[in-house]
Amino acid sequence: MASTETPAARAPGRLNQALLRLLMKRATIAAIEDLAPDFRLITLEGPALRDVAWIPGQKAQIAMGSAFVTRTYTPMDWDAGRGRSRLLGFMHGDGPGAAWVRGLAPGAACDVFGPRRSLDVGAVAGPLAVFGDETSIGLGHALSRQDESRRVSCHFEVGDVEACRAVAAHLGLGDARLFARTAGDGHLAGMEAALPALAATGAAFVLTGKAGTIQRLRRALKRHAVPAARISTKAYWAPGKTGLD
Repeated sequence: MASTETPAARAPGRLNQALLRLLMKRATIAAIEDLAPDFRLITLEGPALRDVAWIPGQKAQIAMGSAFVTRTYTPMDWDAGRGRSRLLGFMHGDGPGAAWVRGLAPGAACDVFGPRRSLDVGAVAGPLAVFGDETSIGLGHALSRQDESRRVSCHFEVGDVEACRAVAAHLGLGDARLFARTAGDGHLAGMEAALPALAATGAAFVLTGKAGTIQRLRRALKRHAVPAARISTKAYWAPGKTGLD
């Protein structure tokens, strides 16, 4: 039977395929490890991932079946010699990213854009304090491995403390402080209370995760006279909004 699809209808599909080939690196899901409820450790590999310059804190975007629909992840590590990278997938809600992580199986193909500039704290001296949530645990791992001589402390607001404790321990972040979310964001007072002692050590701060939490902690750091040059921020998400990374 003859196709009734018009050239105009075919164009978006052709453009999508062209962009995937031109801009993205094809990779294969080499392994998946379920670390805890809603957390999967994902290993990507492929020739296109070799000889890639990567800095801990950079981001990579994964196509959700289309070059026009992507979700952003922070690689935990990147082995440019073997062409391998690992991501920590957090399955929260029913969005494209959570659905992609839930549906993954070894051997599946995916398209990767990046790594690209996001956070770079390599030039900032002294201890590092990473604040965030479930979406920031992979970043904490990456930054803690960037310089073995550097003290990196992690502080995460989380929904499931036991699950996140298991994930953090598996990734070598067993001393991470976890703050259980409470109604009205009452738990943020505990996160704020941790700031003065860290600031007194001369720590630099990395604030990631929920936009509202970042704003509140940044205001608190300013009250403690932490220089803006020692505060790095990256909002990964905000309620009701998409496209943050």
